[in-house]
Parts: sequence; C-alpha cells; structure tokens
Amino acid sequence: MILSLLQNAFDGAIGKVLQGFSFTAHVRSEVTQSTKREFGHYQCNSALKLSKILKKNPREVAQDIVQFLDPMCGNQRMIARMEIAGAGFINITLEPTFIATRAQEMLLDARLGIPLPKKPEKIIVEFSSPNIAKELHVGHLRSTIIGDALARLLEFVGHHVLRLNHVGDWGTQFGMLIAYMKEMVPHVLTGKETTDITQLMEWYRLSKKRFDEDPEFKKRAREEVVALQGGNAETKHAWQIICDISRHAFQEIYDLLDIRIQERGESFYNPFLAQIVEDLERKGLLSISEGAKCVFLEGFVGRDGTPQPMIVQKSDGGYNYETTDVAAMWHRVAKERAERIVVVTDAGQSLHFDMVYQTAVKAGYLDPQKVRFDHVTFGVVLGPDGKKFKTRSGDAEKLIDLLLEAISRARSLIKERLPDLSANEMDEYSRILGVDAIKYADLSCHRQKDYIFSYEKMLRFEGNTAPFLLYAYVRIQGIKRKINKNLSSILGTPMELSHPTEEMLALHACQFGEILDMVTRDLLPNRLAEYLYELAEKFHAFFRDCRVEGSPQEASRIQLCEVTGRVLEKGLTLLGLKVLPKM
Repeated sequence: MILSLLQNAFDGAIGKVLQGFSFTAHVRSEVTQSTKREFGHYQCNSALKLSKILKKNPREVAQDIVQFLDPMCGNQRMIARMEIAGAGFINITLEPTFIATRAQEMLLDARLGIPLPKKPEKIIVEFSSPNIAKELHVGHLRSTIIGDALARLLEFVGHHVLRLNHVGDWGTQFGMLIAYMKEMVPHVLTGKETTDITQLMEWYRLSKKRFDEDPEFKKRAREEVVALQGGNAETKHAWQIICDISRHAFQEIYDLLDIRIQERGESFYNPFLAQIVEDLERKGLLSISEGAKCVFLEGFVGRDGTPQPMIVQKSDGGYNYETTDVAAMWHRVAKERAERIVVVTDAGQSLHFDMVYQTAVKAGYLDPQKVRFDHVTFGVVLGPDGKKFKTRSGDAEKLIDLLLEAISRARSLIKERLPDLSANEMDEYSRILGVDAIKYADLSCHRQKDYIFSYEKMLRFEGNTAPFLLYAYVRIQGIKRKINKNLSSILGTPMELSHPTEEMLALHACQFGEILDMVTRDLLPNRLAEYLYELAEKFHAFFRDCRVEGSPQEASRIQLCEVTGRVLEKGLTLLGLKVLPKM
C-alpha cells in the first residue's frame, strides 16, 4: 500500500535526522492522506513532534527530513515533489507513473493488493441477538447489518472470524409461555399443528397478562422454569418447539439480508453459570447486597451517588444477563481462544458491557494485554418525525415489513428503467436494490449517531446512496461491453494518467487498503461507505472528462475503469451489498 511505502521512506529519513543525538527511542513517522487536493496527495506531520525532541524549529526539522528522504521506490520514483507548509508540515505529491503502477498491480492481484496478515487473529463478532418468541423489528436492523459488515471486513483482511448470534433463549418468560401453551394450545406442543412467530408473540402477550393477574398461573409458570432448568424432557421439548418457530422466522430475514451467523444463545452458557459465581466468590469479588451476590466495581455509582452493584446471582438463587455475559466472556477467551471480541449492540447497553468487561478483567478471565474487547455501539433508527421509528399503532416496525416495502418500492423504479426484464430478473433486481438501499443508508451513517429512515432518500439515484454507487458500477460494465476487448490482452499495456481526474481516480482506487486498515481498527463502516461514494464521484468526473472508447488512451483507461469496478464491487460486498449487471 502507498501509505506503508511512504511511512517506511519517512521512517528512514527520520532515523537519519536523529543520528548523532542521544535520543535513541524509535520514532514512527506520521503520514496521512491530505485533506485537500492543494496540499498534495499525502502529508507528513512528524516535524513538530521531533522539534520538541531536537530543540529546533519545526520547519528546520522538516527541511532535514526532506533532505534525507529517498524519493525512490525500488527502481521507480515514488515522490514527484515535497513542499513545507505551516509549522513544518510536509506536503507530498506522488509521481503519476508510480500511481499508475500501483493501480496495475491491483489489477493483477485477486485481493486487489490487500496483503494477508502475518499472524491472523481469532476474532469473535457477536451481533443481531434477537429474543426467541419475538419478531425481529427495526431495532435489530443496525446490529445485524453493522455486525455482518464488520465480520465480512475482518474475514477479508485475513482473520479467523466466528460470527455469533447471542439469542435470548432462556429465562422466566419461557416458563410463562410454556405454561400457557400447555393449557391453551397443547396440540402445537405435541406437533399436531404448526404455527408462526406472529401467533407465538400473541401467546406470549397473553401469557404475560395471565402471569401478572393469576397467582395460580404464576406458580405453574415458575414450576415450568424450574423444570426447564432441571432438564425435564417434556418442558425442554416445548421450549425447543418455541425456539424452532422463532429460528424459522429469523432465518427468513437473514436469507433476505444475506447474513451468515451461528446461533449460540444464553442457554449455551447455562451450564457454566454456577461455576462462574463460585469462582468470583472464591476470588473475593462478591459481596452480599439485599440477599443477592454482587460485584462492586470502582467508578460505578448510581444516580444517588452510592456504589452500583452488578448482580450475578439474585436473592432467589437465579441468574441474569450479567451472569450469562460474564460466562460468555470467560468461554470466548478460555475455550474459543479469542484474541479480539467484538459485541455489536445499541448504546443503551454500554453500562452493562462496561461492568461485564471490568468484571472479566478483574477475575482474570480476560487479559487486556492479550485480548482486545470492542463494544460496538450504535444509535437509534428514527421516523420522519424524528422519534423512534414505529408503526401508526405505536409498535416497533417489523423488520420483515420494512424490507418488503423497500423491495416493493425498488420494483417500481426497476420497472421504469428496465421494463423488459423477465419476472425472475425483476424479482432479483428489486430484492438487490431494495435491500442494498436499506443497508447502505444505515452503514453510510456514523454508527453512534441516530438517523432518519426514509425510503425516498435511500432509493434516490443521486447523492450518497446505494443506487448512485450501483449506477457507477453498472456504467463501468457498460463501457467494457461497448469496447468489447479481452482484458487479458490489454493488461500490461502502460497506464498513463494524463488528466487530473484520472490521476485522482487512480490514486483513490489505490487507497482501498488504507481505508480497510482504518475500519479494521475503529470499526466504523461509514468510513468505507464514504470512500466508495468518493470513488463513484471521482469515476463520474473521469467519465465526464476523459473519453475511453476510441481514444488514444483507450487501453490505459479501460484498465482504470476495471480497477475502479473491482474496488467498487469488493467494497460493496464487504458492506453486505450486491451489485447489478444493469440499471
């Protein structure tokens, strides 16, 4: 990658600048992409920091760095010129021939020049995580598609990723539901009749009402919880049926969204809960508060200023989410040997995971020096009124309804543009465009911020939308079809970047690996979305300014179109989007 090559060159120059000084620590150069075109392609911002070490004017230090810098990369000149600006900032402009060479190298590499890590990490990404017996709603949208995008990216850059769906499949609610179904719809539990998630949710609502109002029913429900935890065959069979109905509904949406995920719900960790509590007690981390076993962590206080407990065993002997998540943290490190754990949930769970993480560290289940934990939080999906996105009745919007509406609207657009498609093609194109539009509208926003959901905006063909990016990809394929030349016969033909817009496009394509590195670190998919949007914009500028077909530079420019198309397709794929052959 260009950034790595520049950093190595400036590291060498800084090493020479520091020769003869008593300062011996290694100082890594700070090279970044330029924020404005007039500042060149990259900037080195190391002089100011070095000036404090060397007790010299930062512009003088910058001049020393430039003097010692080798502008060559192998036998090719990498840097065309360098200019010192402001407080010692070094503006770097690359040689067009160097950029062209890097772009051609990407074309010859199936991985587009993205190197595999020397030591791949074992990474666990937990996302989606709905509750059994409840439908996926708009609130699950962000966790599902953000988590999938991060998993795709981490897999592509070469790590071993385990995608986990930590579903809520354990607890008191199942006692209520099983007791109700045994009494009211026993034929469903015996397999004589099937049902769906909508009916299951209605039974759950009715069972909760009975639980709150009927003491006898409440007693039976609690007995079912004990029976389930004790492994009673009949109760466990009923629980399994409820889980299977829910999974079927979940899978319909996961298939539509093209999500791969392995279920490992709360029930998986149930066998470990007692030993976790015993271990925390043995290590002196538990205190009794109102009959419950709690962990008190430094810095966590309630609104009244008193220490805030994290309960790991309730006064009645039961466990809760905190117990399960501490056990999950232990299992992922001790058994799965995870080197990085990424949990994707809404920001409202920040306190919970802060306490779970601190407890895991304090108990020795997770060593921060060896395992990195990232709680990837996100904001809320809002309706046009700026409030939480809900139906007219005030309920959370069902995710399946949201997706089907987007697909329906996409179908209307496709019919206008491509009326001659077959019925199967119309179905496929509508599904791709509708789902892509929803995914991209979400992923192009900073995940920690709320955003307003708008079908109209996300399906526009102009602006930072999925249709705009798909159109850029389709236009590239159209250019290739029109020229109708075998790419392999053109590869190796020197690429010439004679126009500013084609130079900017080639450079931006070459920076694909740099943006992937950044997202791998900060887990912000909107950075990749912004990069792809800028790539599409730069391609349209190039297409406006530079003729491809029949021009003297045709062979060079079709290669530039091809590398742009490949980067667009790969980038969209990493976000979980699919491309269309025509629009």
